Amino acid sequence: MAAAGNSILKQPKAVWAVAFACVIAFMGIGLVDPILPAIAESLHASQTQTSLLFTSYLLITGFAMLFTSWLSTRIGARRTLLIGLGLIVLFALAAGLSQSVEEVIGFRAGWGLGNALFISTALATIVGAASGGASSAIVLYEAALGLGIAIGPLLGGLLGSISWRGPFFGTSALMAVGFIAILVLMKKEPQRPTPSPLSAPFKALTRPALAVLAVAALFYNIGFFILLAYTPFPLGLDAMGLGLTFFGWGIAVAVTSVWAAPWLTRRLPRTRVLWVVLLLLGADLVAAGLFVQSAAGLIACVIVGGALLGVMNTVLTESVMAATDLPRPVASSAYSAVRFLGGAVAPPVASLIAAATTDAVPFYVAAGSVVVASFIVIVGHRAIAHVDHEEEAELVEAEAITAGEQL
Repeated sequence: MAAAGNSILKQPKAVWAVAFACVIAFMGIGLVDPILPAIAESLHASQTQTSLLFTSYLLITGFAMLFTSWLSTRIGARRTLLIGLGLIVLFALAAGLSQSVEEVIGFRAGWGLGNALFISTALATIVGAASGGASSAIVLYEAALGLGIAIGPLLGGLLGSISWRGPFFGTSALMAVGFIAILVLMKKEPQRPTPSPLSAPFKALTRPALAVLAVAALFYNIGFFILLAYTPFPLGLDAMGLGLTFFGWGIAVAVTSVWAAPWLTRRLPRTRVLWVVLLLLGADLVAAGLFVQSAAGLIACVIVGGALLGVMNTVLTESVMAATDLPRPVASSAYSAVRFLGGAVAPPVASLIAAATTDAVPFYVAAGSVVVASFIVIVGHRAIAHVDHEEEAELVEAEAITAGEQL
């Protein structure tokens, strides 16, 4: 464990710059959680309209990710990261200056475009440049994800208690810092990247292993984003209360992604970890539906859900990277496109279901969705069984260390 910890911490400066920017990028996912009720009230929007802030963001993120590997292999990872960060700076600022919920929804879509360029390229960059092998790099990436998801709601609650516009302005400023960090610390690629065909991510999804994992991730993300985007409404807390709740949720994501997931995958096959944790997440979402009228009970379910989500995020990412021999940017783009589309559908559907039935039903729908994801992993086991035994080759690890030294 000590050796693993050292390998994670001893990284090139460029990796830390990208990881720092990842923290800020992932803050954008949970940033609006504490201010959803405030936006609805201030801009006279319905719950369903407000939930479209997640949908426009995730829909454009997912769609654009199908083309990010094509772009990044032509202009390089560094330029792609900088363009993505620049777009987030501009659109987050524009969202904060908006005068209607429709404007915020539109600018969140532009934010999603920048996010797509950044996130898929960042994952491939960290995995390719970090020392300690792919597993250590993925843990570092997921730690950044967890930290970003934790800080986002807390910052959103703090700034949102002043004004719903505050979180957007704060993200724009922090992303500008991330832009400068990558500009200064990440050197230009020493070689021109090999261009990836525009069709590469689409062809990647015809690979059985990647297709099984991507479809499972789609249903998993429906549960993920119902928990994230819908829960603030039945909880009924103010901006700071919601910020603290989802701060605890994000901390749980970070802790289990860094420590629990590697511990489990050293003792159990990855595929078994996936379907067992998905079933546990389904049980947690059922409990959330049962405790929907109890703030304390629902908060407990949110935090437990975060712990399970942390394990899922790490093990799913490791499985995708081990599933095929495709270039990492291509595999990352194809997989991420499908899973984010699942997240895009979830928030407005949850709000519509709640309006037509009761506050508890969206949680039961989320539970059913993650159970479907579990069955997909079980039924598709033959296609993905090799990820249970995939180890990082010494040559690949050496190449990753070399790439890290060159960046």
